[in-house]
Amino acid sequence: MAGRLQDKVAIVTGGARGIGGATARELAVEGAKVVVADLLEDEAAGTVQAIKDAGGDGLYVKTDVTKEGDCRALARAAVDQFGRLDIVVTCAGILQGAYVALEELDLEVFERVQAVNVRGTFLTVKHAVPHIKQSGGGVVLCISSGAGVRGSSSSIAYGTSKAGVHGMVMTLQPRLEPQGIRVHAICPGSIDTVLKRENVADGARAAGRDVPQALAAASLGAPEGVAKVLAFLASPDADYVRGTIFTR
Repeated sequence: MAGRLQDKVAIVTGGARGIGGATARELAVEGAKVVVADLLEDEAAGTVQAIKDAGGDGLYVKTDVTKEGDCRALARAAVDQFGRLDIVVTCAGILQGAYVALEELDLEVFERVQAVNVRGTFLTVKHAVPHIKQSGGGVVLCISSGAGVRGSSSSIAYGTSKAGVHGMVMTLQPRLEPQGIRVHAICPGSIDTVLKRENVADGARAAGRDVPQALAAASLGAPEGVAKVLAFLASPDADYVRGTIFTR
């Protein structure tokens, strides 16, 4: 499969479904060899099979992004299987504690969201970057959100975590750019994922509204649209792009 990412190797965390799954498939369409990292074994295996059925090359590595050993092994698996690493896309994330008042939000929920969204991003990037350096440079793409960056969130925990991811990227970008690594935070809008659908349903129930009607009225965008943006950012065509990217 020839494309803008021919002969590149990419890791996509949360790559089983949603934005991560669509991104894994789109990167493969552009020619990249893709390592899909997730805990959802069946869905991740399905994403890898879809890549292979379309003529691409993919690998599934079961990964808990909150565990440093898993993230170290993930980066190592990409290099062992494909010989290099050029791109990492951190799509793994959770949204919990939506529509819960501050005084009722359990510390355990708050910390779980930070662990997956912030620590998981940090650990994935930490262990990917040394291999990207060895490849001569590359691209790091971290999924943040408009929540916690330029607006509020239904979840205090989620908004806090996405602000953390955004701040991490802003700090990493000037440190890694001199080493040939471009870093972006990407902030998707309302996208049709399991996470977002559950969030819309939670909001409807909290407001006493009909859940199917709320979902129908939500006008959720397709994950494939964000995936195309991410594939562009991962490519040399985006070499002159800098900063945070907001999508539909």
